[in-house]
Parts: sequence; structure tokens; C-alpha cells
Amino acid sequence: MEMFLGDGWKVEPAGGATGEAYIAQQGDQKVFLKRNSSPFLAVLSAEGIVPKLLWTKRLENGDVVTAQRWVKGRELKAYEMKERKVAELLAKIHGSSELLDMFKRIGNEPLSPEVIVDNLRVQLQLNQVEDDIIETGMAFLASQLNDVSYDHYVVCHCDINHNNWIQDEGEQLYLIDWDGATVADPALDLGLLLYSYIPPEEWEDWIKEYGLLLGESLRERMHWYVVSQTISVILWHYERKQFTEVDKFKEYLHSLLVEDYKE
Repeated sequence: MEMFLGDGWKVEPAGGATGEAYIAQQGDQKVFLKRNSSPFLAVLSAEGIVPKLLWTKRLENGDVVTAQRWVKGRELKAYEMKERKVAELLAKIHGSSELLDMFKRIGNEPLSPEVIVDNLRVQLQLNQVEDDIIETGMAFLASQLNDVSYDHYVVCHCDINHNNWIQDEGEQLYLIDWDGATVADPALDLGLLLYSYIPPEEWEDWIKEYGLLLGESLRERMHWYVVSQTISVILWHYERKQFTEVDKFKEYLHSLLVEDYKE
């Protein structure tokens, strides 16, 4: 990577799960590099959702390297996910027709509830997982398919962990790490965020900041997606033989299935 940039640049890994991100520095100049990043990074940059894209270059081996402006800032704290700016940025993302058009142009098929259930069933079979609480969760997902049908798909980030929200020194907020994004019901992102960070008694106010009313349909859809994502996380840890985490998320799944969220 240093040979690619030229003399005087120092490149260090930026961490992360993929190992494809780097920080490059030459004197006072500093940029964030990523190999084979999201193909719609230019749209995200143009809309101010991620730090500004500086350039894109293709290497001889076919890999694509992108450089973004280095943002001097910090990750949001968990308690800051309650703030209006988070709701407003997520609403901006979900409302972006340019982002949705870009996804469709690269052939991204919507992640429908039916596809999610089918994918989970395949994972269960491949890993030969037989577990009562997971089966109860799968039965719940299948029984609710008609009730959670929704045809207004948007681009969902799918990993709204507070560590992916970056605020710079000017208090500009960004949402980074778009590798897992897909087209889906906005309830996927909303459910994960609300269940993880917002007390239920504050959901209605938060959703109002986002720009919606918290009706029964949205509640049911959010609950459905949180159940499905919890089963997916259990299987992710199961594949890696991280059984302490498996047990923790199975307990959470059980709580989701026994609690009544209806008013």
C-alpha cells in the first residue's frame, strides 16, 4: 500500500473485522484508505452520510482502493443514540432515493421476510443446529410472515451499533461501515436501534423525531426483525464455537418471545 501511494507515506492498519482498512499519513496530511469498499461510497459521500470521498483507484490485481477525508472525531456513546441527530440522519438515509437507485442498479435484491426465513433455515441445516428456543423463534417468524409484509423498501445499514456513528469536531454526524447494507424494510434498522438503545417508553418520541408515528404495524415489524436478527447472531456465534455468546443471545431470544409488546 505504501508503494502504491508513493514516497513519504506511512500506512498502518485501521483495525476492523475485514482487515481491509488503513490510515495513511504524510506530514500533516492524513487519509482513510479502504480496499474494495462499498460500491456506492460516492453516493454516501455526496449526501454527507460518510466522510468525503477523495479518490478511487484500481490496483493491478483488480482491487479498488478508496481514500476518504480523515475525520478527527469520536464514536457516539450508547446513551447518545437517543439524540435527535441520530434519528434525523437515519431518516435521511432511509429517505434517499439516490442511494436506493444505486443499490438497484448494482442488482441488489430486497431482503424480504421470506428470504430471511429461508436463509436462516439453510444456516440451521448446514450447522445441524437443533434447539428448542431457536425452533420456537423460527415458528414465530414463519407464523407472522403475512403480518409483516411491507412493500416500501429502503437502503438499510443493518449494523447500527453506536461504534459506527462518528461525530467530528464540528459535531457533524456520520454513519460508517456500509459493507453489510442492503435493501429492506426500514423496520430492520429501526428495530435494532430502538431495542438496543432506547427505553420502550421513549420509542414514540424517538420515532416522531425520525418522522413517523409509532403504529401497531411498525411495532410488529420491528419486533419480527429483532427476533430474526437475534437468531442470526446466535448462529454466527455458533459457527465460531463461541458458546458463551450463544447462551447469552438465546436468553435474549427467549425474552423477546415471551414478552408482550402490544399496548
